[in-house]
Amino acid sequence: MSSDALFGKEMAVIERAASALENGASLDDADRAAFNELYKAYQKLFRTSKRLIRLSDRNERDLAAMADKQRAAAEEIGRKNTELEALSVKLSKYLSPQVYDSIFSGRQEVRLASQRKKLTVFFSDIAGFTETTDKMESEDLTKLINHYLTEMSAVALEHGATIDKYIGDAIMIFFGDPETRGVKEDALNCVRMAVAMQARMAELAKDWRAQGIETPLQCRIGINTGYCTVGNFGSNDRMDYTILGGAVNLASRMEQTAKPGGILVTYETFAHVSDELDCIEAESVQVKGIAYPVSTYEVIGLKSEMSSHTGPGLHEALPHLELTADIDKMTRAERAAAAEMLQAIADKMRSVET
Repeated sequence: MSSDALFGKEMAVIERAASALENGASLDDADRAAFNELYKAYQKLFRTSKRLIRLSDRNERDLAAMADKQRAAAEEIGRKNTELEALSVKLSKYLSPQVYDSIFSGRQEVRLASQRKKLTVFFSDIAGFTETTDKMESEDLTKLINHYLTEMSAVALEHGATIDKYIGDAIMIFFGDPETRGVKEDALNCVRMAVAMQARMAELAKDWRAQGIETPLQCRIGINTGYCTVGNFGSNDRMDYTILGGAVNLASRMEQTAKPGGILVTYETFAHVSDELDCIEAESVQVKGIAYPVSTYEVIGLKSEMSSHTGPGLHEALPHLELTADIDKMTRAERAAAAEMLQAIADKMRSVET
């Protein structure tokens, strides 16, 4: 509505007043002066009102335009947030959850930096992987390796591991950074994870055989506890959150020395886990860069699980096999000899199958 239409009555009053003044209405000089002053004041008030209305209309238009811009900006922010969330989900696939959380929560800066920490380091790979997979088509191999890594990673994350990287069929993991529960608990969680992985591998072997993989895959695991340098390494443009040091190399050597299906740990790791895990002393290993032989221990399993399944002894019977052992009374040497004997039997049975 225009201002003329809005103030039609007021404009008519002004016109009548002007006409009365021009036509010489019967007013004495005093009344005429007062009427003229009132007329001018009314005109001024009317002009001011019209100006305020125009200003109000303009402000209303500006506010409406601003509101439209705010709505457009809110929609754009919402779209950008959706894109950022999608990108964040994709990026999280390339980082261990602990590292991802520490970066996006601001607890850790994305810059080249490192620190020394005592960590428990884990390496694993599939024994005889090349020989097994040489017979497979690339599509089947891709499916197999992705299935294996997915299953092992699920076990790792359940135990709070920081997954460092995948190297073909090998996995590098560590405990103690960026989150830690203490050196002893970190070591325990790492070895518990290794035991759970080997148990899961036994379950997967049945599925893989059903899929046509003649020789079941077996995993070798090596673990060491020691001081490492942990942090961001690389360049300002591309960096990798990882660990370095002799303790890392020693864990890798433990994995290379472990038997197929076995878990081999160094003495320091053994010292932290021996209360909860049953281990037997294995052969010492000479490692490059270390002057003395490194003591190693083979992990048999969790003591709680072994006692619940076997009690004071072990007795298993099959139609063509019977095994009895009083584990609690066996000496360390007897346990080692028994483990070697059982491993030899297992190797012999696999060779017969193939």
